[in-house]
Amino acid sequence: MGRLIYSMITSVDGYVSGPDGGFDWALDPELHEFINEQFRDVGTYLYGRRMYETMVYWETAHLEPDQPQVGIDYAHVWQAAEKVVFSRTLEEVTSARTRLERDFDPDAVARWKDESDRDFTVDGPTLAAEAIRAGLVDEFQLFVGPGIVGGGKPFFPQGVHLDLELLDDRRFDGGVMFLRYRTA
Repeated sequence: MGRLIYSMITSVDGYVSGPDGGFDWALDPELHEFINEQFRDVGTYLYGRRMYETMVYWETAHLEPDQPQVGIDYAHVWQAAEKVVFSRTLEEVTSARTRLERDFDPDAVARWKDESDRDFTVDGPTLAAEAIRAGLVDEFQLFVGPGIVGGGKPFFPQGVHLDLELLDDRRFDGGVMFLRYRTA
């Protein structure tokens, strides 16, 4: 049975993006390699439209002339996984191993998890909120960046209560803290 993992970079105050968009925290090579290892065994990424449009960059990132090796490695990790994009507005997907679903169906996702021997990730706070509310997320991986942004898109949806058990933590030289929890 596969696990469903929700993993994102977040601020200390719990936002995955600030009021004006993304963060300025760079992925140093040590952190990026760790992220590569965390996702190497993921079988399927679940995306909403916006997150897919951000992540599809990795379909061809390995071809960029000054792409560092750690970026090339992540591109290969990303390309090896299946991708499911949930969107009512996206016309088509442009990456290999990707299919488009119009609606997020919690029963279908639960069935996919039961039938799989590989893990899934749910990426992006909007789609993750649906999966969290449906009780589908087995593990949370937070990469807490060194800053407070005061608002934006929250990592966790409001009105949800979960008891979590800490499985792992790691501090990186750039000030990022990795926290890995499973639902208790």
